[in-house]
Amino acid sequence: MKFTKWQGCGNDFVLFNCLQEDIEDYAAVARKVCDRHYGVGADGILVVLPSEQADFRMRIFNTDGSEAEMCGNGIRCFARYLYDFGLTQEKRFTVETGAGILVPEIVLADGQVKGVKVDMGEPHLLGEEIPVTGFDGQQVVDQSITVAGKDYRFTGVSMGNPHCVVFVEDAEGFPIFEVGHKFESHALFPRKTNTEFVEVRDRHHVRMRVWERGAAVTLACGTGSCATVVAGILNDKLDRAGETEVELDGGKLLIHWAENNHVFMTGPAELVFSGELADCEA
Repeated sequence: MKFTKWQGCGNDFVLFNCLQEDIEDYAAVARKVCDRHYGVGADGILVVLPSEQADFRMRIFNTDGSEAEMCGNGIRCFARYLYDFGLTQEKRFTVETGAGILVPEIVLADGQVKGVKVDMGEPHLLGEEIPVTGFDGQQVVDQSITVAGKDYRFTGVSMGNPHCVVFVEDAEGFPIFEVGHKFESHALFPRKTNTEFVEVRDRHHVRMRVWERGAAVTLACGTGSCATVVAGILNDKLDRAGETEVELDGGKLLIHWAENNHVFMTGPAELVFSGELADCEA
């Protein structure tokens, strides 16, 4: 089965076009293909499918085989694949995801693709929407959480998938590999959580590192960048007017929480290579 490999800020994906031929077991393929020693190597797989509600449907599976509702870097790669490989002539189109229908837009300059801007929809802030146990009917802003015997403050945001945003003094020096998995599986998060460790550089610039649910530490997270900016504004650490630059391990994204309550994300999406799997069940 043919595939293409993509990366957005170093967050990498293997993409399968299943508009004509489908995959029998997405989870098994994800586990096998994402293995960096015995497979192609990736943070997840993206699957292009037909949709009855939108122009296309995207599904994403993590390295452990679990399915994610959405992926910000993934949808940019997904959108650029559709445009570059001629599946659509439109620069703006709709994509059905587990987080609802989202609208990516191809950004051109002098006829060349310079990136993808995505209307990520509205953030969900109530405890039951994220979800965070014990916060039904209220926002989860600057709340206490104890992980590995240490107390932290966190803000919960859902961008269609759950995020726990923790502001820290030094993002580079934070022990993300030691405690990230403990945040992910904490009892407060019934569907587990992605966790962002964020250092505020100024009111329009943050440095963020991320532990992704089902994938561990990755070089970038698009939905996590959106959640980070929303959390920064809710905690009065960032200004809402204009874009905020989110500096990630693998690159930079521009995020804007607009007055219409939608969050817009702009960033790169690049083809790495194409190939064919000889023994992928389809």
